[in-house]
Amino acid sequence: MTINDIQEEIIEEFSALDDWMDKYQLLIDLGGEQEPLDEKYKTEQNIIEGCQSRVWIQCDASDGEDGKILHFQADSDALIVKGIIALLIRVINDQPAKEILNSDFHFIEAIGLKDHLSPTRSNGLLAMVKRIKAYALAFSA
Repeated sequence: MTINDIQEEIIEEFSALDDWMDKYQLLIDLGGEQEPLDEKYKTEQNIIEGCQSRVWIQCDASDGEDGKILHFQADSDALIVKGIIALLIRVINDQPAKEILNSDFHFIEAIGLKDHLSPTRSNGLLAMVKRIKAYALAFSA
């Protein structure tokens, strides 16, 4: 499945919910389902600066037909943030670095996430996307 296919799937899932409280609950549920990150990856190097809560993103690469394929793991100490990172990982996990680098992550705007997060959570989301893009750039070089 391509990055855009996955984004469209997420947009469809969120559009089925009318109330933002239901959408927040879906994020919390996704956060609860997210596998915890191994403690060895909860390092200063993996922590995302600019987040209200603590967020760690670990990226590993393997060789694929389209260049490096990136595998992401992440965790947060806040369930709603863990849900947001679970959505991001669902979109980018096991995708080619070049495709991640060239993606616009339009689902964030389309599901209304950007408009319904506090300013500090929005900044954290932006910081997560920047880190993901930085990993993609490093592995596509």
